[in-house]
Amino acid sequence: MSGQRTSTDGVLIAGGGLVGLTAALVLRHHGVPVTLVERRPATSPQPKARRLHMRSMEIFRELGLAAAVHEAARDLAGHDRMAAGRTLAEAEQLPLWRPAGPAGPAAEVSPERPCLIAQDLLEPVLRAAAGQAGAQVRFGTELTSFTQTAEHVSARLLDRSSGAEQQVQARYLVAADGAHSPVRQALGITRSGPGALGPPTVSVYFQADLGDVVRGREFNLCQIDHPVAPGALASIDGRRRWVFGTPGGRVDRDWPRLLRAALGVPAPDLRVLSVLPWQPEMRVATRFSRGRVLLAGDAAHVMPPYAASGANTGIADAHNLGWKLAAVLHSQAQPALLASYDAERRPAAWFAAEQSSRRRPDLRAAPDPTLAHPYVLAAGGFQYPGGAIAPSPQQLADPEPVTEFAPAGRVGTRIPHRWLDPARTRSTLDLAGPGWALVSGRSASAAQHIDVDFLATDESLLLRPDHIVAWRGTSLDTATRVQAALLAGAADTQSDRR
Repeated sequence: MSGQRTSTDGVLIAGGGLVGLTAALVLRHHGVPVTLVERRPATSPQPKARRLHMRSMEIFRELGLAAAVHEAARDLAGHDRMAAGRTLAEAEQLPLWRPAGPAGPAAEVSPERPCLIAQDLLEPVLRAAAGQAGAQVRFGTELTSFTQTAEHVSARLLDRSSGAEQQVQARYLVAADGAHSPVRQALGITRSGPGALGPPTVSVYFQADLGDVVRGREFNLCQIDHPVAPGALASIDGRRRWVFGTPGGRVDRDWPRLLRAALGVPAPDLRVLSVLPWQPEMRVATRFSRGRVLLAGDAAHVMPPYAASGANTGIADAHNLGWKLAAVLHSQAQPALLASYDAERRPAAWFAAEQSSRRRPDLRAAPDPTLAHPYVLAAGGFQYPGGAIAPSPQQLADPEPVTEFAPAGRVGTRIPHRWLDPARTRSTLDLAGPGWALVSGRSASAAQHIDVDFLATDESLLLRPDHIVAWRGTSLDTATRVQAALLAGAADTQSDRR
């Protein structure tokens, strides 16, 4: 070992995927020193996750990155439809999903629209932004071991190109190192859940110019019902890059022949880029932290892709954890505040994973009315059952609905979106982040005044930096006391302990 030692008052992040990079950006947004290490030499070459929900785009909005993400995703703009057919050539677009009711939703759901963008396009945007924000981003560097004390985490890092080793000391370690997380395993944290769900699947990433074939029938996903090559075709750039997922675990098949059968066209320029087997599964860590090490993203939870919630849940993890770590490191909060990360995000992960597990890839299936409303998933409509929140007994008796989308500013939920200016540039989501906000339905010198339908004139809301309603009531003095208590760690940390 080289003997080099580096200390920091900040956070070390293991993993440079979507969640690790988002965590670095959120922490820098709060002024926390960050070092991120990733064993791979570069960002992911695979498309993988492709759909960013509205809630993720709201987080990138706060970070000043929404426009850059939409620009990187321009090739798939307008490809949000689904399609189905015996082959791609025969497929037809399915009707657009619309909210129930003759007039649709009473108000817009979000200041940001969802975004289709392949992971191999999004990660470079986030990596560049993290570097520009001042994070130390070190790809080709592996965290090989770590120890922790009551004061810090000490990690051994390996430069995979030179073989040089370095000892780094940080106040906290965030493990965003994937589903097989070596950090989680080293901590001895187990996972629960049903495990494998359904048959194994193979994803075939290929190139073929199919622009003329899909013109006028553009889609996000196309269900293929060919008896020889059934599966789902995902559009990566709308023209040349595609992923075909088909049941079965074999990778040694004549993929060009099978792909052409599924496409229903000769596709003379077809070229297979990779063939990856995978197993749909649901597993959630039994705890999201141990000591000064905290899990995020796939290291904490894995779920089937059918609700497009895996990466989005991890991005929300980073947003939740970032402000809490920052408050502790800036001596604005006691370390006990960090217990609320597990109390909030583990039930949220269970909810997203269960909803994903109950869905199936049949795009023609009739909607299941017992499942969560799509906007509940896409707009972060899950209500935290405990954590850094202070609901009253009366408020606990009126929980957020799941099978309908009816946000009302309940404690433990994301504040509903309403535009605050005629130009429709400022949303209620912009009131908080990176700081707290106290907003009132009445004119008051100690609070911002807003005129919205979900807030009575004599009520106030205390908003956390992650846009979550922490408290709701009529006394501004009480709001101040509640904020101080939550930062001191005097939170309701009881939650579902599955």
